[in-house]
Amino acid sequence: MEASGGGGGECHAAQVVDAGGEMDAAAMERFAAAAGLPGRGLSYAVASILGPQGSGKSTLLNHLFGTSFREMDALRGRHQTTKGIWIAKAVGIEPFTVVLDLEGTDGRERGQDDTAFEKQSALFALAVSDIVMINLWCHDIGREHAANRPLLRTVFQVLMRLFSPRKTTLLLVIRDKTKTPLEYLTQALKEDIRKIWDSVQKPEAYKEAALSEFFNVEVTALSSYEEKEELFKEQVGQLRQRFYHSIEPGGLAADRRGVVPASGFCLSALQIWKVIRENKDLNLPAHKVMVATVRCEEIANEKLRHFFSDKGWLELDAAVKSGPVPSFGTKLRAILDSYLSEYDLETMYFDEGVRTAKRKQLESSMLDHTYPALEKVIEHLHLAALNKFRSDLEQALSSREGFTASVHQCAQASMAEFDAGLRDAAAKHVGWDASKVRNKLKEHIQDHVESIRNAKLAELKANYEKNLSEALAGPVQSILETRERDAWACIRRLYSRETENAALAFSASLSEFDLDQTVSSKMVSDLREHARSVVEMKAREEAGNILMHMKERFFTVLSRDRDSMPRTWTGNEDIRAITREARLAALRLMSVMAAIRLDDKPDKIDRALITALLDSEPLSRKRSVEFTYDSLASNTWEEVSPKDTLITPVQCKSIWRQFKAETEYAVAQAISMQETHRRSKNWLPPAWTILLLAILGYNEFMFLLRNPLYLLGLFVAFVLSYAIWLQYDITAYFRHGTLSALLTIWSRLLPTIMDIMTAIVNISHNHKNHSTRGSSRPPAIHTHSFRNQMRRQAQVQYHQSPDSSSTSSSVDSNSRDEHES
Repeated sequence: MEASGGGGGECHAAQVVDAGGEMDAAAMERFAAAAGLPGRGLSYAVASILGPQGSGKSTLLNHLFGTSFREMDALRGRHQTTKGIWIAKAVGIEPFTVVLDLEGTDGRERGQDDTAFEKQSALFALAVSDIVMINLWCHDIGREHAANRPLLRTVFQVLMRLFSPRKTTLLLVIRDKTKTPLEYLTQALKEDIRKIWDSVQKPEAYKEAALSEFFNVEVTALSSYEEKEELFKEQVGQLRQRFYHSIEPGGLAADRRGVVPASGFCLSALQIWKVIRENKDLNLPAHKVMVATVRCEEIANEKLRHFFSDKGWLELDAAVKSGPVPSFGTKLRAILDSYLSEYDLETMYFDEGVRTAKRKQLESSMLDHTYPALEKVIEHLHLAALNKFRSDLEQALSSREGFTASVHQCAQASMAEFDAGLRDAAAKHVGWDASKVRNKLKEHIQDHVESIRNAKLAELKANYEKNLSEALAGPVQSILETRERDAWACIRRLYSRETENAALAFSASLSEFDLDQTVSSKMVSDLREHARSVVEMKAREEAGNILMHMKERFFTVLSRDRDSMPRTWTGNEDIRAITREARLAALRLMSVMAAIRLDDKPDKIDRALITALLDSEPLSRKRSVEFTYDSLASNTWEEVSPKDTLITPVQCKSIWRQFKAETEYAVAQAISMQETHRRSKNWLPPAWTILLLAILGYNEFMFLLRNPLYLLGLFVAFVLSYAIWLQYDITAYFRHGTLSALLTIWSRLLPTIMDIMTAIVNISHNHKNHSTRGSSRPPAIHTHSFRNQMRRQAQVQYHQSPDSSSTSSSVDSNSRDEHES
């Protein structure tokens, strides 16, 4: 609802409380927005007017402030013009002045409800106004029952329900002034006001309070508008000047302690009217806090919504998700500061405690919204610092720097970079505890250090174990295969030397990892155990092949002499003693591999095996009274723990039986070869037979001496026989039987004689040729000599015969020997 009137321009007026007493909050907001009230802060004043109905309140306001309140038409009679409460903006007055036109009191239209609404509107005017004007008729001054007395009594009564920290300017406007001087009127009016104030019942706390504690009372007088219009306007103009700069010190509305900021005026007025309508006491300080709370919260929510949709923030948030953002904290701080500054600007006039609390809430809400992005930034920083540490540590370790020193140096560099990133990413509004994220990074760095340390230690341990295995496995195998009684003594020396050297080097290598002494000692102990396990494993492996090793040792001793030369069974060797020696060597090899002896504890394994397996003849049993029972009928050795046992006594017995069975053939073959050799040397008749033939053949011998031709014939026969003897291995022929040998010799005798004769003729012919040539150089020995020709011819013929391979081999061997000689 709008009205217009004269008096210095035109301004829209709005009804904010209707005749029924209901406030139109929307109309109030529309007025404030149209007039530009919210942006005024504390630079505004509120003026309201009270007075009897028809006393010219609207007319005075229109002329005084240039408003457009509806005025009463005197030609149509005196009646109610203003209903409820109207609001308008003063035209041309600084500061911004809000004008309230209240419904007149003592109107006949309301009847019995007049008093109730009169008190409500009066209380509302006192609560929201800096200046309350009271329209009084001049002719009512000094009267006991005049209209001004009930109005002033109403004002003072409702004042008792208003807990206000400030004074209100009470401007008493005397209308239709008469010729009575103003000072007399003012004195009489103040005397009436004092009496009314004293007569009003006051709370116990304000019983002795003076009127000046609540009001600044000002009095002015105006001539009659109807009779002296020009003078009235002139006087109104003078009064208007008092409203300029009314809020400055000494101004008409100088007391500003309880003022509500302009942006909260509408809310404050709505809440005040609501409390008044509920007939409750109005505590303006608490109401001010309430208004500040509501308005600051509204402003904070508005800024928060704008922040959520801020383009700069959205771009920053999107950039953070894709990767690190340089100067994130600076950019975020600028965005947050802009909205907090706007909040501070719009709430600067509200209660400080309330606006500070709401500002913190706004800041916290914005930070909560930015926290995921901030976490993402920290995640990027965390990842970058961790990657830097990993890269730096890898580079430092590749350059063979100390592990502990490298870790310390790289960790310091990474943490410094992380701290710099945190300072760059953190806005000043963020009150986080950086120790948590730093500790988390330290934990991840430590986890990586532990993983690298474990990998390095595992690699170092593996290298030392590998080197130790290489240093022990081969030598242990060689010692077990070649040595006998002192094998384990050599192994112990080797084990002790290599293990101690490896342990010392390993301990020195571990020192750079800054390990706990217990851990370091445990790792060195594990290395020693590994060395022992290598020896034990190799010993068990060789023990598993004990039968093969025993046979190899047996055949080595049996087939070779002490100079490692191959044996030839010529008939002079003691095969029984050699066999015993070979079996003893094999048995001692089994004794060596029967148990692990790294602890250098004495045992009786060797003696038990020799006594039970080798010296098992009756005579030996008589000599050995210590072992009167089968000492190998057991699964354990005396003085040897089961864990160190490689071959049990029962297994030794079984292996020995198998060993003897598999080596008997070699012994039998050696004996057979020796017997054959002996038989080959005994083909001549006995010596007594030769002596007997010499005695009986004496006459024939003498006959040959007397007849040289017979002797020459015998010589030729001897030469031929010797040549044949050299050409053939006659002994080998007779090994397969006498008849077979005679047939073979006879079949080859004639061809051999013919070849010999041919060779002799060729030699003679060659000799003559050389003589005719007269060569001074001696004849060269032709490779095809007589004997060689004979030998090859005999060999060809012999190899074509069905004789055995052994005979052929023997002949070839003899031929080679003759050729070399």
